[in-house]
This record gives sequence, structure tokens and C-alpha cells, in this order.
Amino acid sequence: MARLSLDNVTKSFANFDAVKDVSIDVGDGEFLAVLGPSGCGKTTLLRLVAGFEKVTSGEIRIGSEVVSGKGGSVAPEKRRVGIVFQNYALWPHMTVAENIGYSLKVARLDKAVARQKVEDALALVNLQGLGDRRPANLSGGQRQRVALARCLVATPSLVLFDEPLANLDVHLRASMEDEFASFHKRTGTTIVYITHDQAEAMALADRIAVMDSGRLAQLATPRELYHEPANEMVASFISQGILLPADVLSAEQAGHCKVRVLGAELVVRCRPGERPRAGANICCRSADLDVSPDGPGFDGLVKRVIYQGGSARIEFTPSTSPDLSLHFEQPDPVVLESGARARLRIRSGWLIPAAGAAS
Repeated sequence: MARLSLDNVTKSFANFDAVKDVSIDVGDGEFLAVLGPSGCGKTTLLRLVAGFEKVTSGEIRIGSEVVSGKGGSVAPEKRRVGIVFQNYALWPHMTVAENIGYSLKVARLDKAVARQKVEDALALVNLQGLGDRRPANLSGGQRQRVALARCLVATPSLVLFDEPLANLDVHLRASMEDEFASFHKRTGTTIVYITHDQAEAMALADRIAVMDSGRLAQLATPRELYHEPANEMVASFISQGILLPADVLSAEQAGHCKVRVLGAELVVRCRPGERPRAGANICCRSADLDVSPDGPGFDGLVKRVIYQGGSARIEFTPSTSPDLSLHFEQPDPVVLESGARARLRIRSGWLIPAAGAAS
């Protein structure tokens, strides 16, 4: 059953469509990440689901209830949606327990019942015994868990995360990723997680929705996004994919095509049903490129060598296409130098489907 369903949702501000014709079904208990560059519409999408904005057209359902559509919009406080914000939004004058239990106090819940619910929420986020502390006496990671507990105490049917790790140090972010993954496994809560961080999305989500200029560019598992991007935007955005112009020469065995790239012929992965065509593109990753001094490949110039400890990032320009920039990793000992000539080969790649091709 879909716990959250967006059906052709559009949100316009004057003549600008911040979200355009987005359709997504989030299964009960699924962890969906919404990923994209700044200005892609992901925060507007969260605000629409939360009820802070009203849809211009389309429909949003939470469970079986329509919460936004042509018939009107259900108020945010009546949607049973929990939100964990980037900046925690904790009251500094309240204790941890008071912050978590505030919504229960407003709802005039029996004090003994509310106290038990707060204790249960603290246990869910591994903060037992810290209820009497103030937020100022907690680490950033602990404050984020308090914000999560405050969200959970109201037993929401859906939890929205608004870039929750953006304000944390690198080591705390890794720790909180583990916390969120463990929390999701324990509770089975349906989660929509807004982020611009690809590593977070890949590590946590069952599926990822990539947004581009207000539209849904691709909805897929992390592995599918990486290995089979649906278009050029997703290919270049996910893990710095390298886009190269190609001509499709023939369809080989199922799932593979022969292409010509930078004057060299190779076989790449593709969707079934591909036919010969010009003006195509392939996506390859840095791991798909390697040095080929005496073998097949293409020549070019090493533009830059960036040592990264144990390996170097090599930036390379093909001789036949000086406007293209490729990059790959070379482990120690790094033998290439800036300004050197070299020959590369492409070992693998993915043929970007033609525009309008069925997924």
C-alpha cells in the first residue's frame, strides 16, 4: 500500500513552476530520498507534502486520505506528518523531555501516559536518561535525535527529513546515517528524506527520486541510478558521471550495443530495443577508464594530476575533442604527470536512452 502518493503534482509561483507534474508512490515503510541540486524543487515538494504550501494542480494522498487537491487542503497539524528540520528547532529553555513532550501537552494528554510516551521515544533514539538535560548540553548528533524523538512521539504516519545532517561535522554525519538506518529498520516508519548529499541518499534510501528544474528526472534504486541513468542530467549529476558523444552502430546481444566513441569502437550496456542512431551519449565512470599505452583507445593530454593520498585524480583531454574533460583515478605509484601525453581506453559504459524512450 502506498503511504504517500503524489499524482501529477504542480506548484506554481506566478509564472514559475517550482514543481511540475510530479508523480511518486512511496510504499508503506519505504525510505525514499529526494535528491537534486539547489533550486530543483525538492524543498517545495516537502512543503507540499507537509501542508505548508497548497498544490496548484494534482493530488497528494497520505494513506487513503486526500490531503491536497482540487477539493482543498488538509491543515498541516491534521496530516499526522512528522518533520525533522535541519536546524533542530528545539526550545532552549525546555529540557529534552519537555521538548519531546510539548505536542502531547498541547493535546492535553494524561500526564502519566505522556511521560511514558516520552520515555519510549527517548529509547527509540537511544537517549535514555537524558530527559532532564537542556539542548545546550547536548552534542549536535544528540540534538538531532531529540528532534527525531519529538517527531515520533506524536506517532506520525509519515516522517519528513529536511536535510537533517547538513549542519553536522563529517564524523557526526556518518554516525547519524547509521542512527537513521537503524531507526528505520527498528520502526518500519515511512520516510521521505530531502537531501543534496548523494552519499547520504545512496547509503540510506530504498529508492531515490532525482529532481531537475521542478520535474522528476528519475525514480529508481541507488544501484539503478548509478549504473543505468535515464538521461544526461542524471548521468552527470550522480557520482560525477562522464558523458561522451557516441554513434550507435548495432545492437549486439540483449542489453548490449556496439558504439563508436572518440574514434574507438566498444560494446556498452543499453536498454533492450536500441537501434543504430547518431548523436547519442554514453555515461562512463572514472573506474571505467584506464591507461592503455600500447592497446586500443584514444590519445590525449593530461591536464592535471591531483594527489589524494594513495591515488591521484587524473584530468584528461582527448586530442580529437579538446572541449571534453575526462577524469579517472590512478593508484600509487602515480606515473602520469601534468602536460604528459597518454592513451586511454574505455572498458565499459551505459548508453543513455533516447529522449522519450520508455523506462
